[in-house]
Amino acid sequence: MRFAAGFGLFALTTTTALAGAIEGPLQIIVSRDLQTLKVYDGDTVVASSNVSSGKEGHTTPTGIFSILEKKRMHHSNLYDDAPMPFMQRLTWSGIALHASSHVPAYPASHGCVRMPDAFAKTLYRMTRRGGHVLITGGDAAPRRIDHPGLFRPKAAPADERELLSDASLRPTIPNASEGAVEVAMHMPKEPSPQPLLQRPAGDPIRILITRATPRDAMRDLQSSLNVLGFDAGAADGVAGQKTSEAIRAFQTAEGLPVDGNATAALADAVLKKAGRDAPSNGRISVRKEFQTILEAPVTIKDPAAELGTQFLLARTAEGGDDIDWFAVTLDNRLPTATRQRLGLAEAGSIAQPSSDPVASVLDRIEVPDDVREKIDAMIGDGASVTITDTGYESETGKGTDFITLTRPGPPGAYSYSGVLSKKESSIVRIE
Repeated sequence: MRFAAGFGLFALTTTTALAGAIEGPLQIIVSRDLQTLKVYDGDTVVASSNVSSGKEGHTTPTGIFSILEKKRMHHSNLYDDAPMPFMQRLTWSGIALHASSHVPAYPASHGCVRMPDAFAKTLYRMTRRGGHVLITGGDAAPRRIDHPGLFRPKAAPADERELLSDASLRPTIPNASEGAVEVAMHMPKEPSPQPLLQRPAGDPIRILITRATPRDAMRDLQSSLNVLGFDAGAADGVAGQKTSEAIRAFQTAEGLPVDGNATAALADAVLKKAGRDAPSNGRISVRKEFQTILEAPVTIKDPAAELGTQFLLARTAEGGDDIDWFAVTLDNRLPTATRQRLGLAEAGSIAQPSSDPVASVLDRIEVPDDVREKIDAMIGDGASVTITDTGYESETGKGTDFITLTRPGPPGAYSYSGVLSKKESSIVRIE
């Protein structure tokens, strides 16, 4: 466990004892079915509370969110200026965690997650902007996972060695003339408290791995047209007039029927001419401080099998010489129409309780070496990875991390406890 000095020596019984006592990123998991909120440090529950989520007609959405804004006192813009103390915003459309004097043991809010006053105050002190909040149907818990497909940080540079010269020594050669002898030698500096891992500056990165979309295919087409000298404009995945004109110019140059349409056959011809392989069926995106900083193709093996919705959080390992990854599998029942659109013909690894769904999915994802090297250089404590079939939601944008929504099944229909049992030592529970 990664508690501050002295934290694990006694059971916590007050809200002030917990606040600020845990080092590193935490993970919050809310269960709509159980009406509970648990705070995890790695796979250990360090705080929990009852909550009240959205009632019928105002159901709290499930999925992967992050804290976008924090206010000690906020008033609702939607519901009669209602007070929302210790508010922690999850979406800009109005979903948040906040304190309330009315927290029954059943859904009662207009979509937010209500918490008892004392616990909301404690939680507010524990979190920071950008921290992750997972909202699930049933119960879910992080479990430690080790897999060769996970990103790993680079080691910090070794201590430089100091050159010592002009050191005066007594002569040891017989009959040598008196005086000093100048020598040059390498001597190690005193050990410094330098961390064993590189610490990337700024907030941790957020990584999303998902299936390629028609917009991704259009982006590849535009980029290839630009490489060939046909100006398709910015490779933004939006087919405008410039893209159509570039297609027409390419069709004319290649003696093809000229119609300006971005068909699959046209895309294949353009990519072949540009010397590029067929588009990959997956994409990886990286965000840092709520801005996209890297996008690249990845390959998803067995594409007819679903990826499910997997979330992983990195924590510095005890000793500081590596990171541990902790994974959560979220229940996400894709509608038939969505499965057909994505070409999913089988349930995939998430339907096999005998295997760890995260490990099964990681086995199927191939990240190019150059992309992996770039990401490894940015990985650090608090970095996260979301893997999902359906990409991110429209609310993902400037001022957000990747927001991923899920569709859980009926209460009690799904649970994945993982191969490691969750720990619940040193818990503070405030009702």
